[in-house]
Formats: sequence, C-alpha cells, structure tokens
Amino acid sequence: MKVYFITGASKGIGFELAKQLSEAGHFVVGVARTESELDGVKFIQADLSETEKVESLVNELITVSPQNAESFTLINNAGIVDPIGLMGSVNAEQLTKAIAVNLTAPMIISNAFISKLKDFEGNKRIVNISSGAGRNAYEGWGTYCATKAGLDHFSRVVEIEQLSAENPVEIVSIAPGIIDTGMQETIRSSNADSFPLLEQFIDYKDQGLLSSAEQTAQKLISFMEKVDFKDAGPIVDIRNY
Repeated sequence: MKVYFITGASKGIGFELAKQLSEAGHFVVGVARTESELDGVKFIQADLSETEKVESLVNELITVSPQNAESFTLINNAGIVDPIGLMGSVNAEQLTKAIAVNLTAPMIISNAFISKLKDFEGNKRIVNISSGAGRNAYEGWGTYCATKAGLDHFSRVVEIEQLSAENPVEIVSIAPGIIDTGMQETIRSSNADSFPLLEQFIDYKDQGLLSSAEQTAQKLISFMEKVDFKDAGPIVDIRNY
C-alpha cells in the first residue's frame, strides 16, 4: 500500500490531493489546523506555525501508517500568502508566522521524515508545493517569495545529499500554477498600495485563467505517478507536464 502524508489537507489543493489519492485506494493522512471529513482519510490536527511541535508530528504520522506500506510520500502543501505588503510596512508577527509555516515547518518535517525512514527500503518521496513566486520577484510579496525560494533551494540541497544515501529519498519542489483557492481570494482582497500587481490577479479571475484545485490535484497526482523525479530534477513547474 502506498502511504501519503499531506499538510494543509483541509482545503484547496491539499484537500483535493487527499480526496483523490484516498479514492484511488491509497492510505492518506492529512495534517491541518482544522479537521475535515473525508472518507478514508485520517486527519491529524496540528498548527505548523508551532514549530516546536512539528518534529513529533512525523512520529505520529509514521505510527498510524500500515505495516505493509510499500512507499511513503510526504507532500508539504501547507502555506500562507500573508503578510502582503511592501517591506517597511509588514507586520513582524505575521512575517514570522509565514516563515514558520512556509519554510521552517517543511524543513523540520522533511528532516524528520528522512531520519525516521532511513532504514525503509521502499520508495520514499518528498513533494514540496512551491510557487512561481519563489522564482520571480513580486512587489508586496517579499515574505512569500523568500519562503518559496528557500523551499526550492532546500530541495536542491536534499537532492544532492540523497545521492549518497543507502536508501535515498527523492525530492521535487513543484510550482502548481495559478489556482482558484482561498489564497487567491486573500490576494484579491488586498489593496494596490500593499500589492501593486493587484489588478493583474483580479484579471486572472475575471478572465477564467485560474485552474481549479481539483484539476491541479489531478495534474500533480499524474506527475507523481508517471514522472521519474531524478529525470525531472528538483525544481519543476507543473505547467510543463
């Protein structure tokens, strides 16, 4: 049985990934601040901004997994776009929380995942949900851009390190495109002074250029099933597949 751990699984892409993978017969554990009801999905409530508790979360994830697991995939999907604002006007507490959720928590979870499963001989994968914002600079998104760039570079390092591991973990940091989720609603509700690209993102919605969470999850699952991570490399954009 294939096992999937998904953070941010109560809504958006995370919810759809959990739903579709469970419906395909896989063992899925979702992690989120708020519990959701999905048949076949086990939910663990956790706030990833409380980084001191994150490492023990991985023990719980592995403990609830079936003994006959043939593979483990960690999907670091949880993320927040706030604070939106030009540097010099950003709330420090929000900035700290965003770094914790978007970067610190995925790094801690990945570190524990690699450590706890080092003797597991089956297939092991880490999928980091990144963003084009990690590869391009956008005014008003200093925090979000920086955390996603950090996630990308972290993935590059892990890929290199795992080349010499006895039972290596494959890793990819994948940008999923522009998706019609709550995060986009947050972006559109910001103001032009804080986010100069506001009108552009409103146009994405008005012109129907946003992918649905359901469609994006389908593409991500297809990628995970069909693409060799070693061939793809650690930095990927789903729109190229």
